[in-house]
Amino acid sequence: MAAELLQATGGRMEQMEQQMRQVSTSSTSSTKLWRVSQGLSRNMEEQSGFQRKTSAVGETFSQVQKSPQIPEGESVPDFEEKLRPVSAQEGGDAVFKAKVTGNPQPTVLWERAAGRPLPAAAKSLCDNISSQHILKIKSLAQEDADVYKCIASNKHGEATYSVSLVVTENPAMDFKKKLKKRSVEKREEKKKPPTEEEMLKILSGADKKDYERICAEYGFTDFRGILKKLKEMKKKVEVEIVRVLKPLEDITAKADINVVFDTILELKDPNIRMQWFLGTELLRIQRPHGKYEVKQMGTKHMLCISSVSLSDMGTYTLQVGDKRLSARLKVIDEPLKFLSEFKPKKVTERQTAVFEVRLSKKTDAPLIWKVKGKEVRRDEKFEVSLSEDGLTYTLKIKDVKVSDTGDYTISIGDLTATVPLFIERIPITFTSNLKNVRVQERGMAHLECEMSSKDVHIRWLKNGCDIPASRRYIFVHEGKRAEVIIEDCELADGGEYSAVCTQDNDTHKYVTCATLTVDERFASVKSGLSDTQCPTGSPAELCVVLDGEKVDGVWLKDGVEISELKGVQVVKQGAVHKLIFSGVTHSHEGKYTFRAKGAESEAVLTIADPPQIDASVLDLLGARPVTVKAGQTAAIKIPFKGKPLPKVTWYKDGVEVQEDERTKVERTADCTSLVLSRCVREDSGAIMLRLKSDCGTAVANLHLNVIDHPKSPQGKVEFSELSGECIKMKWKAPRDNGGKQLTSFVIERRAAGKKSWTRAGEVDSSSTVFSDDKVEEGQVYQYRIRAVNAEGMSEPLETEEVRAGEPVEPPGTASQPQVSNVTKITMTVSWIPPACDGGAPVLGYILERKKKGSNMWLQVNKELLTGTKFTVDGLVDDVEYEFRVTSVNRAGAGSPSTISNAVLAKDPIRAPGLVRNLCVTDSTNSCISLRWTPPEEGDQPSGYILEVRPEDAKEWTKSTKIPIAGTAFTVGGLQERMKYHFRIRAVNEGGLGETIELQEGVLAMPPPVAPRFDLQGKLKNQMVVRAGATLCLHLSFTASPPPVITWFKDGILTTGREVITKSKTNSQFLISSSQRSDSGVYRVHLKNDYGEAHYDVSVRITDFPRPPKTLRLLEEVPGTVTLQWDHSPDLIDNNDGAHYIILKRDTSTASWFTVAERVFSSKYTVTGLLPGRKYYFRVIARNSIGDSDPLDSKDPVIIAKEKECISSLRLKEYTSPARQVKPTFLLPLKDHAVRRGHDCTMSCAYQGLPTPQACWYKGESKISDSSRFWHSTANGVCTLVIPTCGATDGGEYTLVLENSSGMAKCSCSLVIFDKDDKSLLESLTNQANKEKLIL
Repeated sequence: MAAELLQATGGRMEQMEQQMRQVSTSSTSSTKLWRVSQGLSRNMEEQSGFQRKTSAVGETFSQVQKSPQIPEGESVPDFEEKLRPVSAQEGGDAVFKAKVTGNPQPTVLWERAAGRPLPAAAKSLCDNISSQHILKIKSLAQEDADVYKCIASNKHGEATYSVSLVVTENPAMDFKKKLKKRSVEKREEKKKPPTEEEMLKILSGADKKDYERICAEYGFTDFRGILKKLKEMKKKVEVEIVRVLKPLEDITAKADINVVFDTILELKDPNIRMQWFLGTELLRIQRPHGKYEVKQMGTKHMLCISSVSLSDMGTYTLQVGDKRLSARLKVIDEPLKFLSEFKPKKVTERQTAVFEVRLSKKTDAPLIWKVKGKEVRRDEKFEVSLSEDGLTYTLKIKDVKVSDTGDYTISIGDLTATVPLFIERIPITFTSNLKNVRVQERGMAHLECEMSSKDVHIRWLKNGCDIPASRRYIFVHEGKRAEVIIEDCELADGGEYSAVCTQDNDTHKYVTCATLTVDERFASVKSGLSDTQCPTGSPAELCVVLDGEKVDGVWLKDGVEISELKGVQVVKQGAVHKLIFSGVTHSHEGKYTFRAKGAESEAVLTIADPPQIDASVLDLLGARPVTVKAGQTAAIKIPFKGKPLPKVTWYKDGVEVQEDERTKVERTADCTSLVLSRCVREDSGAIMLRLKSDCGTAVANLHLNVIDHPKSPQGKVEFSELSGECIKMKWKAPRDNGGKQLTSFVIERRAAGKKSWTRAGEVDSSSTVFSDDKVEEGQVYQYRIRAVNAEGMSEPLETEEVRAGEPVEPPGTASQPQVSNVTKITMTVSWIPPACDGGAPVLGYILERKKKGSNMWLQVNKELLTGTKFTVDGLVDDVEYEFRVTSVNRAGAGSPSTISNAVLAKDPIRAPGLVRNLCVTDSTNSCISLRWTPPEEGDQPSGYILEVRPEDAKEWTKSTKIPIAGTAFTVGGLQERMKYHFRIRAVNEGGLGETIELQEGVLAMPPPVAPRFDLQGKLKNQMVVRAGATLCLHLSFTASPPPVITWFKDGILTTGREVITKSKTNSQFLISSSQRSDSGVYRVHLKNDYGEAHYDVSVRITDFPRPPKTLRLLEEVPGTVTLQWDHSPDLIDNNDGAHYIILKRDTSTASWFTVAERVFSSKYTVTGLLPGRKYYFRVIARNSIGDSDPLDSKDPVIIAKEKECISSLRLKEYTSPARQVKPTFLLPLKDHAVRRGHDCTMSCAYQGLPTPQACWYKGESKISDSSRFWHSTANGVCTLVIPTCGATDGGEYTLVLENSSGMAKCSCSLVIFDKDDKSLLESLTNQANKEKLIL
């Protein structure tokens, strides 16, 4: 039977292997064909009866498009990374991974092809980092073998990818299962080795590398013989050339869509010829995007027909070898119709209106758009377009207006549709609202607003009603601005005014409101009436001025309103109200009143004659002036007539005379007098008397002349000649001659510095020029001039001081003295004469000296020095001296010269010698450092002059402005890699030394340095970086010239995700988000012309460890469970303290408790388990980063209860002598303090015969029979176990032992505490005299 099975399948396997070899040489779909062939080989093995579970399909793919048109940027779901068939042994894990694309984001579901639910151990998840959808099935069973589907769907379609899961039988699993079924009472008998046929079945489902191991496990010893039979049986297998797994199927489709005929074939020769026919005509297969296209996906062969039409109907046949597969295509051609819904369209004004019409199929008939009976033409307003698929027509109306409202008609062939377009007007907004206005009565009010649009209709309301027509209302509407103007406002015009704006095709009303307040106008008198007197028959006027022009008033005479009064006229001119009398009579006399709202003014009108002065008096006063001498009293008396008594006012030179000590005005009924006592010259002038009454005015004019001595001559005296022989001057006559003719001018003079004046001369009053010829040359004089008349002399006019002839001044300043020929006791001082001698020759010089820092000057010469050079002696050695020179002429000494430089009294200093040992000490790209030795010859130098010259220049330049004090200097600001020449010489007060030059030029560049690293402890040889964090390696180095920098990882040049920055002194290697794969040894290599260096850094990228796998539980010893698992990949080679943590959980609680920590092996035995309890176990991997996902046991482990192991033995009963002992406690119970969630074990030792019965109590309640607690009594020890203690388990526990001889009790206390209960822990620690047990 085994031979037949191998003949039926072995040949197929060889055929598939041959097919695999052929496919591997093909350039298309090699990977997919290999996976499909794997699936097919597994299918054949299953059909042959091997111990392997699999599905019928290896790998399939389907894609369905739901939307007739897919917008740009969106797509049907597709698989970017395909699923792969999975083959795994029973008890292992299976993982399916797929990467899905599509827009909108597809929804992914997992299903089984058989319709059964996913296994309970299956878990689906999405990896956001890799964007993969994962289905993970743990602890595979043989019934999990099936075809699994990954379905990705969105609104445009659906894509399904199906792969098979093959679950092979795991002999080791069967063997372990049998090991678990152990029995304490009986041992299993040894199994017999399988027969040859059974062994062939087992080996046919396993890999070749496992043949030897499986034969050893089953105890089959003829290993070579079984392999030989397997090879012989494979040669006898015959396989079909073509096997049809899925035939072609008939398709019914609508016109203009794409259809696909597909079939699944199993081919022995993948290069076998395939031909497609339509009827009997061979199809012409074109390249992609042609009418017909042939595709292959694994064993799935497809014929794709694009845009089917009625001509594509018929029977399609696939010829493969001797196989013909046929299917019929039926095309349904539907009539042309509109697919779009035509609903009224509303568009906001100024926006773009878009009409879209989609047809059921393409047509050559033109589509015509019409609006209001006129065909729409493409222009700037209208845009007509057609989609790429030729089914969607679009009309765009840009910048729609109200005039675009109407029915738009679409016509194509016999189809017609109408869509109304409604334009929603842009709401009107008020950019400027009406504002509240307050005006006074009779004033003008303005109410204005501004809208966002000018095409509006405006209606004005007052208190909600239309404003009645009136000439006082002016309505203005210009553009976006509207205004109402109310003239001559009345109190009734006050109220709320509204501007209501509307627009065409808009039912909304837009309103803005404001309040107009009209205040009652009250007048006030700005200028009131005044009493009026006038002569009979003369005109008169009464005038009132109010503060406003809008107020009317009424006139009253003696309290009676004036209606008709002869000779009287009432006039109103704006705010001025007048009552005009053409000729005043006695009937017009009386009291007049003007009344207006809030204002009133009164006045009295009387008749009177104006004042008069006799004409003869006026003639006498005008004929000659009134003359008095200064100091005398002037009295002017003038008679007059007038009624009523006029007001008397005297004026002098147009200014009203005010009474004071000297001025008095006297008045009587018929005359008036002006009396001026102690007259002065200023009282002279025109005198006027003015008599004024309400009736008129009279004026009298006269002239008063007060005579006195003259005023002083005018202005500044001008000197026309100032010589040593004569001084000639000129002045102006006085402005006031004192009322008398001038007789002469008196001139006086005095010498400069003198106080007394002497008479120099006198000239006639007609002359204002005087010459003084009695003067001394160079002498300074001052003059004064007086005017003389009959009354006396005036005050003098003084001149400024003037000099007779040229002036002589002290000489100017000599130059700064220069010191030469210096010794320790003498110095020679020289100077240059002053540029200005002051008008007289220099008579000599005064030379002075002082010590530096002193303020006291000492004159060197006793007599004036006539020369400009002088030797000073008597100096003190080693003292610094300063000198100055003063020039002297006959006018005196001039100003001292500038102080000379301080000079040390010391013998002369020799110039320094030649500088020695000039050399270069260091150089960089921009500077060169030099050093030298002071000269041996000459005196000590005070500094050095260093000069530099570029190689391409001829002139030397100083490196510093002042000499260098030291013997080393760095010249900066040089050009990189340019050659420079240097020379130097010493300098001191004695002069400059000789120059010495470097023999060769120096390049501006650092000295050659081989690369070396400058770490300074910042970068260690080893680094640990957490995954996802930044990996940054920064190294500093020194090298000249700059080295070539190269980074390596594990000896290979880095060309990955890193960012490398380089400079002359450092380099940085940066990976912004590190991964595990970035671990390794990184080397940075430096190399230049003078050497090379490298530095290694070992980098380890760590992350949360991956969980361990395949947890297996073994109960080998009662009360213990041994856990075994497969190592986590991260703990095999991880040296970061990675280890495992073992936890357990009783089924009665949800809390996990740690059993063991820091477990490094993949096996651990848990002890201390309670018999009869059910436990779950968990293994967690931990490192320095954190914990992995837990690996939990699927089913709980039941701890078996102890049994009598030798109950079946029949031994001779031993009869012991009867003895009775009362129960006593050898070791009593102890108090316990247990943390919440932990187990508590209480035990004690006892003795007693016969064996006493044990009974446990908690408080007064018996707990021996409670399933919550576990207790045992054996070999003189009583034990009580309280699992997972809670808060209610605290209290007093009592054990009662009882037999026929008596009874004994023992109690203890149990305290339950939380982890953070520090106070209890401290109290327990302090009680050192009592023994406590803290678990």
